[in-house]
Amino acid sequence: MDLIVTADYAALSRTAADRIAETIAANPTAAIVAATGDTPMGAYRELAARRRRDAIRTDRLRVFQLDEYLGIGPEDRRSLYGWMERAFLAPLGIPAARVVRLNGTASDLAATCRAYDETVCAAGGFDLAILGLGPNGHLGFNEPPTAPDAPTRVVDLTPESVASNARYWGDPEEVPRRALTAGMEVLLAARQTLLLVSGASKRAILHRVVDGPAVSDVPASLLQRSAGVTILADEAAWGVNSAVGGG
Repeated sequence: MDLIVTADYAALSRTAADRIAETIAANPTAAIVAATGDTPMGAYRELAARRRRDAIRTDRLRVFQLDEYLGIGPEDRRSLYGWMERAFLAPLGIPAARVVRLNGTASDLAATCRAYDETVCAAGGFDLAILGLGPNGHLGFNEPPTAPDAPTRVVDLTPESVASNARYWGDPEEVPRRALTAGMEVLLAARQTLLLVSGASKRAILHRVVDGPAVSDVPASLLQRSAGVTILADEAAWGVNSAVGGG
């Protein structure tokens, strides 16, 4: 696990875009699982700007949805697929045929989750996982405690996740209480992982991820056991007086 601390969010976003672009250049058909949330948005905007300059080509990527609220269709303003489409897929010109969704309105959710994991397996696993860090250490919606071999599945959201997501929709009552999430098993097996962390509110949980033990009560700490993991944090998240950890 490597840790890179940048001066600010803009530098974090540029560095993340550099890393993602390197992966795409090396493998134009890479399988990428891409988070929503505030933190990755700067990197996605930078990638879109590079695409407009013809600096990268992204239309051959295979993109996997990380998570989705249960019972929410793509037309709903809260849809995480809709957010991914607006922020990542459309700006990068990725056709719908190259996207693997987590359908929160499927009639057979168990079958949907099994099919997702089978598709990841058939793709050879994720070449790159672009992840954010939840306030309780979750990855995707893998809420604590989560075992490292947890499959893609339906989960109940914790109060911390409901509160964290309420800012996007204006009211905690707007946040669904259940979701689908890519499982820890497929996330931890990614060949490369970028964990993007910004803001002082994430400082305590980030230090638990980096400096604490790898435990199911802090799901992101399980990344300590995976190869190819890079944490990109800004100084607000890590702390300017903190020694750089990881290894």
